Amino acid sequence: MTGTTGIYVHLPFCPYICPYCDFAKWPLRRSSAQRYLRALLAEIESVPPQPAATIFLGGGTPNTYDAQELAALVERLRARFRAPHGMRQEISIEINPELVAAGDMLVYREAGVDRVSIGVQSFDPDEIRTLGRGHTPEDVERAVAAARAAGMRSVSIDLIFGAPGTDAERWRRSLRRAIDLGVDHVSTYGLTVEEGTRFAAWQAREPRAFLDEDREADLYDIAISTLEAAGFEHYEISNFARPGHRSAHNANYWVNGEYLGFGVGAASYRGGERRVHTRSLEEYLEAVESGRPIPGESERLEPLAAAGEAIMLALRTSQGVDLHAFKERYGVDVLTRYAPVVATYAKAGMLEVTHDALRLSRRGRFIANDVCGAFVTFE
Repeated sequence: MTGTTGIYVHLPFCPYICPYCDFAKWPLRRSSAQRYLRALLAEIESVPPQPAATIFLGGGTPNTYDAQELAALVERLRARFRAPHGMRQEISIEINPELVAAGDMLVYREAGVDRVSIGVQSFDPDEIRTLGRGHTPEDVERAVAAARAAGMRSVSIDLIFGAPGTDAERWRRSLRRAIDLGVDHVSTYGLTVEEGTRFAAWQAREPRAFLDEDREADLYDIAISTLEAAGFEHYEISNFARPGHRSAHNANYWVNGEYLGFGVGAASYRGGERRVHTRSLEEYLEAVESGRPIPGESERLEPLAAAGEAIMLALRTSQGVDLHAFKERYGVDVLTRYAPVVATYAKAGMLEVTHDALRLSRRGRFIANDVCGAFVTFE
């Protein structure tokens, strides 16, 4: 994927705000949503046309918008950012299953969407309520069936493990339900309690309601064993795919590829510079409407810092760091430059080292943040 561009479009409105979420999002108000869509289209039109290997509509909850509105947005994006010559362009959309109306999937597919990512989080009714979600397991089944009937190339679902009150058996049932639905891709995320969320307030009041690291690790282990046994490739720390169904858009992030982000809070990475738009909805709207630059923050990493970050991203994947390609791109011999870090974690059985690659071991996946972070902070 190196050398290609990914396009991310942020649609920040939600029918409700989940208690664990700290993304840039707002409760749906139709007038604000329409104003935002106009601003978003204006921002997209301000960027010169160029090829893009992937387009991803995320949120928020993109399908708070009418299917025809999303289809028109996708068509504008496809016209502006055409597929590179000889490549299939992956176009993905995140959806909430309970908002899928009859015919929506077909509208998306006819507009060019070929991959849907369904926000499920759990199939257990009690966990669904705890996580503040608005769907039922039957809503998920209907959404998957509709995606299949519309001819979507890939169907993905997100699951969260470690919600208060969960246990191993509930988690196994959710995984089994996903497998039985025949989806192509499963993303599994350990619950992260973010500052300022309702879960953070709950944890402060009742810390024992939340799982400790050891219990979360047990659930992660169950996910790996269960999904791999069902034929899924564990191709990235949190992601599992049937052969041929990896997320090309996310893969571009993990190889430190370039991408453009549109919308409030969206991030871009071009020419070694990272830029993030303001998370203030009003600031974003006023800037676009007045033709001013969108407020935000930017940084250009020094070469060694960029190399450390690239190692961190690559180690998240099953391929790990391609040592020869890395040296060509960054001018850094990983095994020499980071010898103390490699030695420490290889001796502990957390890293596997070959003549051409450096990757996390199965054990290393359980402390991936620590191992990957060591390369970022090494001086």
